[in-house]
Amino acid sequence: MKFQKGNSSRVSVSLFGVILSAAVLSPAASGAILCVNPQQASGCYTTIGAAVAAAVANDVIKVSEGTYHENVVIGKPLSLIGANADNTIIDATGLSNGINIDGHNHTGLQHVSVTGFTVRNANFQGILVTDATHVSIANNHVTGNDTSLQPFATGGPACPGLPAYFVAGEGFDCGEGIHLSGVSHSAVLNNLVQNNAGGILLSDDTGGSHDNLIAGNHVQDNAFDCGITIASHHFAFALDPAFGVHHNAITFNHSSGNGVATGEGAGVGLFAGPPGGQTYANAVIGNVLTGNALPGVAMHSHSPFQKLNDNLIAGNQISSNGPDGDPGTTVPTGIVVFGDDAHGAPPITGTVITGNTISGEGIAIAVKTSGAVQAHFNSLGAATGVDNLGAGTVNATLNWWGCAGGPGATGCGTVAGTGVTVAPWLTHWF
Repeated sequence: MKFQKGNSSRVSVSLFGVILSAAVLSPAASGAILCVNPQQASGCYTTIGAAVAAAVANDVIKVSEGTYHENVVIGKPLSLIGANADNTIIDATGLSNGINIDGHNHTGLQHVSVTGFTVRNANFQGILVTDATHVSIANNHVTGNDTSLQPFATGGPACPGLPAYFVAGEGFDCGEGIHLSGVSHSAVLNNLVQNNAGGILLSDDTGGSHDNLIAGNHVQDNAFDCGITIASHHFAFALDPAFGVHHNAITFNHSSGNGVATGEGAGVGLFAGPPGGQTYANAVIGNVLTGNALPGVAMHSHSPFQKLNDNLIAGNQISSNGPDGDPGTTVPTGIVVFGDDAHGAPPITGTVITGNTISGEGIAIAVKTSGAVQAHFNSLGAATGVDNLGAGTVNATLNWWGCAGGPGATGCGTVAGTGVTVAPWLTHWF
């Protein structure tokens, strides 16, 4: 999982900026239209790589139906459009990635769009984006990637051959189906991401990732890690503003059945891993999170010099997920906020949990941090509505506890731990 390796008004304003900027990704000026056809149609290239090499900035490459055994590397502004994701296939068997939008080696890369492909069987990421802006990844099927993963190798999970700048953060899972690192003002929209090691990852392995929109994706049955992971892997003994994963919106996705092979996958995970990790001011809104091995939303901070503050968890439907051993839950849990105070993790502050419908869990919201959490207007359909396992406080007023009588009444959920404020509560649900 990625962790091994506030202020609500501020989050809301930032969210509006994220959605606005991502929804109107500035289009590149139109260029020539190139075509790719494996049948050697007149005037078309037979490989995607050849068309990309021939293209100049802002060209459009249209790819006909067929199976292409390629690792497509894109280092210039262009649009890559498959005929449709059902039968326009990039099969990267034996290759590093299916599509590599490579700003790491092409400084200043921006305005790249990829749509209409199945991307499968890469050793590492199905679609990788590094150090780029204004990128759109939409309407693709990303499946069966991360094939170099050796999850049961001696010494733990390993990913031989992964580039050096990813090893510290991605050795556990080979990078996941879609991976954005050092990426800003970009969108990952309406993709089906299934049967990879993990689903969609935003990280700062190569630089900060911020102001991105992850929306409308179906992320399911990725067996070794989370459905959607928002994780900072940067190591430092201070907070470096050039890194961190922040001001991203994770909205209206379905994330289900992830992490079941290892017990290491949340529906959405927000993690600060090593000292210096920063995952802050992100918004997780309107998602459906079911049947994952860890909680529907898991927030973890493990080390000193970290920042896991000002994150918003709102309007999600959360059900039938697993427990989380880090804070110590042993029953299915909806949302976890965990700061490892014993190992120097700073208090997690500014967390707002609101408008979520949580059902089929033993614990709706579990908190273990010396910081303060706000939880309001949630439907806490669990035996334990709020479990405060730490030294901090939980303001859990104005929630629905399952019956009009409030927490502890017959038919209502209960409170565990101290430092939880519950009154007034809602006497009916909306």
